[in-house]
Amino acid sequence: MRFSDTWITLIILITLLGIALGQGALLAIAALLLTVAPIAWLWNRYALHGVRYERAFSETRAFVGETVDLTLRVTNRKPLPLPWLRIEDNLPLEVPLVDQKLRLAPIPLTGILTHLASLGWYERVTWRYQLRPDRRGFYFFGPAHLRSGDVFGLFSHEARPQEVDRLIVYPLVVPLPELGFPGKHPFGDHKATQPIFEDPNRTVGVRDYHPEDTFKRIHWKATARHQELQVKVYEPTISQHLVIFLNVATFPKPWMGVDPVRQEHAITVAASIAYHAAAKRYGVGLIANGSVPKSDQPIKVPPGRDPDQLTRILEALAAVTRYATTNIEQLLSAESPHLPWGATLVVVTAVVTEELLAAMVRLRGAGRRLALVSLDPKFKGDALPGITVHHLPEAEIVFGADRGESV
Repeated sequence: MRFSDTWITLIILITLLGIALGQGALLAIAALLLTVAPIAWLWNRYALHGVRYERAFSETRAFVGETVDLTLRVTNRKPLPLPWLRIEDNLPLEVPLVDQKLRLAPIPLTGILTHLASLGWYERVTWRYQLRPDRRGFYFFGPAHLRSGDVFGLFSHEARPQEVDRLIVYPLVVPLPELGFPGKHPFGDHKATQPIFEDPNRTVGVRDYHPEDTFKRIHWKATARHQELQVKVYEPTISQHLVIFLNVATFPKPWMGVDPVRQEHAITVAASIAYHAAAKRYGVGLIANGSVPKSDQPIKVPPGRDPDQLTRILEALAAVTRYATTNIEQLLSAESPHLPWGATLVVVTAVVTEELLAAMVRLRGAGRRLALVSLDPKFKGDALPGITVHHLPEAEIVFGADRGESV
C-alpha cells in the first residue's frame, strides 16, 4: 500500500496549517486528499475482484519438435475498470516461446513472462504465443502474480492465483529401421506358436450350458428366451504380449552420474518399440527403473491392448526422471513372474552389465522369451543362447548432430 499512515498525518498537518494561516489553498488540498483517499482505497480493494487470468493450449500433449499454440487471456468481470494491471506468469524455460525471451525467475529452470494492460469494465485482453518444446517431460505453467490498484496510484493490490496448467511432451518416436533394427519382425514373429484363447470382449453367439462353464459366461437374456441356461461364445483370437523393460541408468554405478544424451536415446528407443508393438496389435506394457517427479516408485504400465495403452506408455516415458530407483536386473527378476508367460520381455539399456546378462540368462533358462536392445558401445557380445540381441548405433549417428541435441 503506497498510501500509508504518514499521508494521514500529513493531511491533518496541512488542515491545521491552513486554518492557522487562513490559507484556503491548503484547506482545498487537504479536502481533496480526504476525498481522493477513500475513493482510491475502495477502488484498490475491489480492483482484482472478478479478474480472471487463464491459459489455454491448442494441445495439452505434444511430441518433441511440434508447435503448440499458447493463449493467455485476462478478463475483468465487473463494472469497475482497471486503469493498470501487471501480470507476471511463471513459464518453464525448457519449453521456449518462439521469438520471445523470458526474464529469469528465482525458481530454477523457470522464466517470467510479463504483461501490462488496462481493462475497461467487462473487457478481455488476449495474448497469443507459440511453444516449440525440444525436450520430453511434464511441464507446469504458473502460478501467476497479478498486481493492480486505483486510478490515482495511491494504493496497489496483489493476487497470486494458484492455478497451474500442465503440458506433456512425449519422447521422440522413430521408425525402428531408422534406429538400426533389422527386418519387419525385430523381436520375432511368434504367431504360429501362440495359444488360441477366447476374447471376452467379442461375443459371436450362444450355446447350451456345460458343467465346466464359469458363472460369468452365462448369457442371461438368451437364457430367459430359451428357458434353459445359455452361455456366451467368444471369438477365438491370438494374443501377443510385449513388455519393455527400460533401464534409465547410463553407467554401471549410480555414483558415476548420468549421460543425458544416451538416456534420452534409450527413452526414444523404448517409445519407438512401444509404438511399433501397438501398431502390430500386441498387448504392450512398460516397466522402468525410473520414477515420475516427486515419487521414488518404479514406473509400471501393465501390458494391454486398450486404445489408450500407447498414450499411457508415452506419458510414463515423458515423466521419467534422471536417476534410477533400482537396478534393472533386480526389477527384471522381481516383475517377470507377474507377467503373461508367453510375453516377450525386451530390455532396453544404455549400459550392459554382467549382472543384467546373468539375470536374462536365468530367465531364459526358466522358459521366458527375451530380447536385449543394447545402446552400450562397449558391449559386443552376441553369445546369449535363445535371446535376441540388437546393437543400436549411438544417438548422434541415428539422429544427426542437430537432432541429437534435442533427444
